[in-house]
Amino acid sequence: MTLLLNNDDVRKLLTMQMTIDALDRSYQGTTTGETVCRPRIDIEIATRNPEQTYRWGTMEGGSSAMGYFAIRMKSDIIYYTEYEGVKTEEKFASRPGLFCGLVMLFDVQNAEPLAIINEGYLQHFRVGADAGIGARHMARDDAHIIGMFGSGGMARSHVEAMRQVRSIDRLQVFSPTREHREAYAREMAEKFDIEAIAVDDPSEVCRGADIVCECTDAAQPVVMGRWLEPGTHITAIGSHFDPEVYERTDVSLRLGTAPAPVGLPQWATERGSVTYAAGPGAKGIEQTTRAHRTEARFRQVVSLEDLLAGRAAGRTSQEQITHSTRGNLQGAQFFAVGGAVYEAARAASVGRELPTEWFLQDIRD
Repeated sequence: MTLLLNNDDVRKLLTMQMTIDALDRSYQGTTTGETVCRPRIDIEIATRNPEQTYRWGTMEGGSSAMGYFAIRMKSDIIYYTEYEGVKTEEKFASRPGLFCGLVMLFDVQNAEPLAIINEGYLQHFRVGADAGIGARHMARDDAHIIGMFGSGGMARSHVEAMRQVRSIDRLQVFSPTREHREAYAREMAEKFDIEAIAVDDPSEVCRGADIVCECTDAAQPVVMGRWLEPGTHITAIGSHFDPEVYERTDVSLRLGTAPAPVGLPQWATERGSVTYAAGPGAKGIEQTTRAHRTEARFRQVVSLEDLLAGRAAGRTSQEQITHSTRGNLQGAQFFAVGGAVYEAARAASVGRELPTEWFLQDIRD
């Protein structure tokens, strides 16, 4: 039987430590050749509304050692808006407030579909776990204060992840809407028994912070280099930095890079995603910001593989400003975390069973 798991099911099963452990194993597999993945591929198609673009995004990967393959699929209408002076990317499927994101998990031994999983909760956890893994290797050992830009789901999973790798006791947060940042601060204080304050000036996020997290959907720079204090570790889901952040950062850790296709080394890319577009207006603000981020390079970048092998050093002093990023290993995440959720669901008898025969056919593909 094939399992159908919704976000409530995943919420019951998935822990941050499970997520970190799954990604650790998957990333280790990329160094041995047991894990394979590709960068995210987006297809953008112009719609009848010139302010909106349809975007289909996929990322995929699998492991010979772990025995799973997964593809993560997103179907979105993308548009841009501005509030409180901040330009943001918004999205929906069907209507505002609804989204379409699915993970399909397969068994690499017999090619059967194992599970179809709503990816919202899993998505937040895998991104937070990435940040936690980066901080585990690059943040100061005594780091205990988080500065947070953003107050949504990613901001929640990032705090949970950081608490797995450092003794966090204080959080300071800014997001453009006062009610959101204040509610988030109250929630984090109660959930994790830490001091949490909402600040009215974004520069205050970085004051005294040991770890700065950018967890926003902004389409413009959010973190300013002049705000960073010596010893800070930075992580971001969008890398919305001004140029001074790159200049002031001493070393950046890249968790990995997807390999080039077999026989096509010229197709190798370090970009997080590749976009194909159809119709006028299908390339919007995000394409511009991606190009900006590609041109703005950190002065020194080390890979997790080289760090673990002792071929490169990460943080070498308490005063250094450091950074970590996933690279383009998204496809290496969803089979690993999806597999962990699937195993937990089977053990706990969670989810709805669908006949596997519904997804098979007797006509050769």
